[in-house]
Amino acid sequence: MKQTWKTASPKKKYINRELSWLRFNMRVLEEAGNPRHPLLDRVNFLSISGSNLDEFYMVRVAGLKGQVASGLNVVSNDGLTPAQQLSKINALADKLMAGQQACWRKLLKEMKKEGLRVLEPGQVTLKEKDWLENFFLEEIFPVLTPLAVDPAHPFPFIPNLGFCLILSLKPKRAKAAMAVLLPIPHQVQRFIRLPGKKIRFISLENLIHLFLDRLFPAYRFVGHGMFRVIRDSDLEIEEEAQDLVRVFESALKRRRRGNVIRLKLNAGMPEDLKRMVIKEFNVDPESVVEVDGILGVNDVSQLIVSDRPDLLYKPYTPRYPERIKEFGGDIFAAIRAKDFIVHHPYESFDVVHKFLSQAAADPDVVAIKQTLYRAGSQSAVIRALIEAAEAGKSVTAQVELRARFEEEQNIKWARDLERAGVQVVYGFMDLKTHAKVSMIIRREKDKLVSYVHFGTGNYHPVKAKIYTDFSFFTDDPALTRDAAHVFNYLTGYVTPEKFEKISMSPHGIEARLTELIDNEIENVKNGKPGAFWAKMNSLADRKIIDKMYQASCAGVQIDLIVRGICCLRPGIPGMSDNIRVKSIVGRFLEHARVFCFGNGHSLPNKKALVFISSADWMARNFRHRVEVMVPIENPTVHEQVVGQVMAANLNDNLQSWLLQGDESYRRMKVEGEAFSAHQYFMTNPSLSGRGAALKKKAPARELYRAPAAKKD
Repeated sequence: MKQTWKTASPKKKYINRELSWLRFNMRVLEEAGNPRHPLLDRVNFLSISGSNLDEFYMVRVAGLKGQVASGLNVVSNDGLTPAQQLSKINALADKLMAGQQACWRKLLKEMKKEGLRVLEPGQVTLKEKDWLENFFLEEIFPVLTPLAVDPAHPFPFIPNLGFCLILSLKPKRAKAAMAVLLPIPHQVQRFIRLPGKKIRFISLENLIHLFLDRLFPAYRFVGHGMFRVIRDSDLEIEEEAQDLVRVFESALKRRRRGNVIRLKLNAGMPEDLKRMVIKEFNVDPESVVEVDGILGVNDVSQLIVSDRPDLLYKPYTPRYPERIKEFGGDIFAAIRAKDFIVHHPYESFDVVHKFLSQAAADPDVVAIKQTLYRAGSQSAVIRALIEAAEAGKSVTAQVELRARFEEEQNIKWARDLERAGVQVVYGFMDLKTHAKVSMIIRREKDKLVSYVHFGTGNYHPVKAKIYTDFSFFTDDPALTRDAAHVFNYLTGYVTPEKFEKISMSPHGIEARLTELIDNEIENVKNGKPGAFWAKMNSLADRKIIDKMYQASCAGVQIDLIVRGICCLRPGIPGMSDNIRVKSIVGRFLEHARVFCFGNGHSLPNKKALVFISSADWMARNFRHRVEVMVPIENPTVHEQVVGQVMAANLNDNLQSWLLQGDESYRRMKVEGEAFSAHQYFMTNPSLSGRGAALKKKAPARELYRAPAAKKD
């Protein structure tokens, strides 16, 4: 009997979410070895792979370990128990970490050829040692705290991501050795640059080893080692919370003291010290990893120096849309003239800042409403909201406290905003607000007019320079009314009976996507083309994957650009023959969510139904978050999204990986002309922001070459 999507087993239908994420991080690591990138940017890719893996263990692995400890045998979509997933995760993570160390050794050699050295203690000259000794005594010694471990001094608490030296010492006139911990303070740089024209670094742990006799003058050293701790950092929030901010503050303190999820030891640690550390942390053998190389790979980003620009990407300055310049910088006038999209990071995030700062200074603006998920530590968005409130405008900010690892920053912003007179709300206990919406209400000719920004990314100035995202500006009355309903839902729990144009999770995005896919299936049945393109960060929802299998079997042509997690298996006969999946990993982090449906025609076409969204296709985005999906109807913006952005992404062959049915990824071969989507957008202005500079016949649609998306 031929296998179909209905009869296939879960293992054959779905890729495990956690293993898919690890494979994404392997693709990130692969870029650290890709000679197309400048050397120091390759070092950055290695660092990113390290910080990604830390977060993965702090959150995802911690959750699985919690399920095992609680006896919860929750089976994954592909049929694995938590214990089975942990076994497979650790095996794949071990391969990833071995790859990181091999990559590090290779990068060290290449850096040495370029005159960048990371010195071992024996490679330091006498003159350099004199300078380092002064540096150690002035900058390091005062913040080091040796901690003896004996019956009178129990093993101390080591916080999450804590990095420690452990020493076995003997007093010069005694026989018995003693154990001493030396926590490495995170306030000090991991790599110290030596003075001089040559670029030479030494690691903090090696610097300390050079001058241990200054710390322990009456001891001799029997043995030493290093370890690094990763703790459970997911937050558990009480269901009935009287004060959400206080609950989060308490949870953040508990996070720092979470259970040890991963204990990394240097491979040369003496056995007695190793046994002691493992015993004191009370970790199972599967949670202990011996690392033959550098602990804390993420710290290598500190080696990226600005005085070697030849080893870095050429600086890129985002363009400012001509359309806004044509209106003398008046962003409201530009929006009134026509909807437009700003494509970050190729176009400046300052447009978003301008939208809010102009509103704050405009006497005709009466109200501002804003969602805040991630805003960063230096936020012009926050400053504009504070200025608007201080100017007497009605300002409402929905601050999401669940923005992972930015909870403390968001609590600070919430309090700063409240002090300025902003009405701050925190949303729902059981839903995370992930939608990115900003709304300005302005009095014009004795009536109120609204302007809205819908974003696919965060209001974060740093991330806006490296994440590819859309900022969509409109004064479309239906869309602004819909935005008002979104804010009423966030602030007053008023569930809209019906939206005019947008869809919103948890009440509508999944149903709308299902309807759109069903329409493509129906088009094929009626003899018309059936096709859709979708671009997202992650694809894991079982229902939507099954719906795509159904569409593929009906003959719908499906092209997916999924940067990270993808649980769908493409190209399986009888199940997903017509589905192709690619992942783009390059200079910028692909982040925008875009969905294009052929609507009875082959893609690309002017009648396609096109949407941008804050939502990935995951259960959490459909059912446990507030998200929005916005239709793109303006012809120029429509052409930009379909004929320019999506076409370029599908044609990219320099930084693309193709997902195979066996869940492996293959780097796309360059056959014919090499094409990088990132390079294209850096050198070609986007359509909707061009204003009068836009020629009547835009060349964007000519980008798309259908076979490029289907290569094996």
